[in-house]
Amino acid sequence: MTAEQIVLLGGLWLDGSVWNTVECELGKAGRHAVPVTLPGQGDGNSSATLADQLAAVLAVVDSGPGRSVVVGHSAACTLAWMAADARPERVATVVLIGGFPSTDGRPYADFFEISDGVMPFPGWRPFDGADAADLDEQARQAFAAAAIPVPEGVAKGVVRLTDGRRFEVPVVVVCPEFTPDAAWESIAAGDVPELARAKHVDLIDIDSGHWPMLTRPTQLARILATV
Repeated sequence: MTAEQIVLLGGLWLDGSVWNTVECELGKAGRHAVPVTLPGQGDGNSSATLADQLAAVLAVVDSGPGRSVVVGHSAACTLAWMAADARPERVATVVLIGGFPSTDGRPYADFFEISDGVMPFPGWRPFDGADAADLDEQARQAFAAAAIPVPEGVAKGVVRLTDGRRFEVPVVVVCPEFTPDAAWESIAAGDVPELARAKHVDLIDIDSGHWPMLTRPTQLARILATV
């Protein structure tokens, strides 16, 4: 089977619409992209769990005409890797944008305070510096206004990885707010155990902050079209 579709998974607080421009640019390049609105991040289901999100991703992978390139952004880098673990025979490549996969047994994204069963967008202070350097004030206000609180069952869900065949799936790390050299150093130092064991890892630089699908969509689409 060849790679027939590119499955796009946004990070925390984002729904599938964050990929609109990237999807359009990929279409111009002759690539079929499938942005996924993850359960609990755009469908109104505040009780969604990490298992629900994985099931939604696998449903797209399983329904594709061939193998899929699965793209995860930020926290969803772990979700993309979980999909490769669950379907190593159907995932052609995993693309990780601005993040790395967590290890088995770790919480998925327990990064910020939970309030009333959800993890709201915490504001811009945690993202001072390179993360948000290319977002102007108007873009920041629009992002914050559209941000969807992440259900506690997602944020605190436990990562489960069981199939060693995931390490045979090629990985491409797109490096926005950090450099490829810095990423390699982290992998070599043992800070990213999953990628240290992966057999095929490539790193690609992109000059952007943490959300290149918003600030560099055309450039990001070019990268994804060549994977």
